Amino acid sequence: MQQVLEGVRVLDLGRYVAGPFCAALLADYGAEVIRVDRVGGSEDRHIVPVSELGDGALFLQANRNKRSISLDMDSAQGKAVLHKLIARADVVVANMPARTLQGLGLDYESLRRIRPDIILTASSAFGASPALRDRIGFDGIGQAIGGLVHLTGNPGQPMKAMVPVVDFATAMSCALGTMMALYERKHSGMGQEVGASLLQTSLNFASGALIEEAVLQVGRQRTGNRAPHYAPSDIFRVKDGWIITQVIGPAMFRRWARLIGRPELLDDPRLQDDGRRGEHGEWLSEVMAEWCARFTRDEAIARLEEARIPAGPINSPREVLDDPLIRESGAFHEVAYPGAARPVPLVAPPATLSRTPPRIQRRPPTAGEHTGEILQELGYPPAAIQALREAGVV
Repeated sequence: MQQVLEGVRVLDLGRYVAGPFCAALLADYGAEVIRVDRVGGSEDRHIVPVSELGDGALFLQANRNKRSISLDMDSAQGKAVLHKLIARADVVVANMPARTLQGLGLDYESLRRIRPDIILTASSAFGASPALRDRIGFDGIGQAIGGLVHLTGNPGQPMKAMVPVVDFATAMSCALGTMMALYERKHSGMGQEVGASLLQTSLNFASGALIEEAVLQVGRQRTGNRAPHYAPSDIFRVKDGWIITQVIGPAMFRRWARLIGRPELLDDPRLQDDGRRGEHGEWLSEVMAEWCARFTRDEAIARLEEARIPAGPINSPREVLDDPLIRESGAFHEVAYPGAARPVPLVAPPATLSRTPPRIQRRPPTAGEHTGEILQELGYPPAAIQALREAGVV
């Protein structure tokens, strides 16, 4: 069955997560994606290494369904190859500061001179404003500058998320923007630049807190895992681990009070709406902690689910991988990768389509794995390819 993006060609010059994962999502839905690696391998390949050659876990997740060409883009011959790749691409993905794009000839105006209807998807750390566009940053910087870190952690100790949430969300925003640009091009015949930034993603995540502060000037501070706006909403210890539960709204609060055997809380004047329950959240967390301490993780979750109260286990990565319900949901697609001691469980795309579903059909490439076949497709004869190899261009 034909996929949504079949026939769309994407040139991936991205690094780390925001650019490469955007391109991977487009590939999952049928686009043909070529990743441009540095000769010998790019710098983003080796974060959280899991293979004998040091290929990283994040690289593997963000680069499935792609082919790889290795290329010295600083050389004249390398630039010529790059221009041929651009000329046949519908989309170029590059998460770099504006100055870097211009230096490499990958800014939108330069790309338009090669292919007038091209789409450039260019994310950066801080966006396109002149005061910020040339600054560099990673996921943690985005979390911090957008206010997320200030609100996370315990009093006296801010804390960032240890998974790159801003990077991955920026990649998803880029994929959405790219899809919209492709859709619009069908009507206008024109390309455009799709922009996104770690900063804007982070600000969207923090938008509720930012609006609250702007209007009410409450000066929210960190409260650990306890939500300040409703309660009980916290992480609780059980006999054999930890669980999380979140009680929001009057109906759910009534069910919770009856479940734990404290119906008198329903008449407590301090607990008559979410806001007031949030103000007394520390006490309500203590009440809930006493109840949770009586049960194992499975017992507590079963009782909460029966009462229609959202709850879940605090899983370790190993527990996630071994959870039969998660595995049966189709969450992972295992692939063999050169030098990896065990199959690599690539996480499936976050959105599915009933008639034209995404598919992971190709393992992540090794550096330059498809250089020869891609150059042949560009019209280079074998002798020319060998000459490029000997010159260190590919």
